[in-house]
Amino acid sequence: MPFKAVIFDIGGVVVGSPLFAINKYEKEHGLPFQYLNVAITAQGHDGAFQKFERSEMDLYTFYRRFGEELSNVEKNNEAYTKFCKSRGQEVPKLPNKLHVDGRELFGQMMRFSSQVDPKMRTAITRLKASGKFTIAALTNNFASPTEVPSDAQGSALKAPSLEEELEHLGLGQSHYELRKMFDFYIESAVVGKRKPDPEFYKHALDLLKVQASDVVFLDDIGPNLKSAQKLGITTIRVDSSDSTPALAQLSKLTGVQLLDDAPRPSSKL
Repeated sequence: MPFKAVIFDIGGVVVGSPLFAINKYEKEHGLPFQYLNVAITAQGHDGAFQKFERSEMDLYTFYRRFGEELSNVEKNNEAYTKFCKSRGQEVPKLPNKLHVDGRELFGQMMRFSSQVDPKMRTAITRLKASGKFTIAALTNNFASPTEVPSDAQGSALKAPSLEEELEHLGLGQSHYELRKMFDFYIESAVVGKRKPDPEFYKHALDLLKVQASDVVFLDDIGPNLKSAQKLGITTIRVDSSDSTPALAQLSKLTGVQLLDDAPRPSSKL
């Protein structure tokens, strides 16, 4: 059966991965590789990052809570120790104390993930031009700030203006151009659910008026892909450092030439 829709994750797929910005922050602050990423995941369903992506927390409360959670060395050292042992890795020296500025880190994450992968841009353009597919984004994101409270908990002594805060988060013109690339731009902050919650995928299927078997879904995170697979969605894992293999696979599935230096796919549609 021919596919009717292609759904793309955004961060780490269409744009740079915020994980790289986290790794850079870790290196700059003498933290073990993946320490903060493990800490974010360890907060679970009710962590600041997770709640923020469901619009259950405003930006400035998030900055404060995010920083507090990532500065909790007792909890995060325990989580990282388990992480290392589960992979048979030696546990490196862990911090005795830590102060993570939530606004500074999150800003770095968002600015790093604001640049579109040129290969992905070309692929999306060609898929749309074929006229065969609905093109959608399914992203865990956050609601853009619309005002800055006088007591905003930022890094600066004086609260930044709204324009400064949007720039800090990489929400300039390029962000709005990114959204225009898709027929549907489906956001966790709007829906109130986030990947890998199956209900978030079901919402997307309903919105696009397609069945799970009609869809190819691209993401860079394993649990997000597994959740989609359980619903019957065909998935492709994207390597955030090189999208070429994923796009070659997508070309074969769609029958559309997505890479310039690749054999023309033989469509099964």
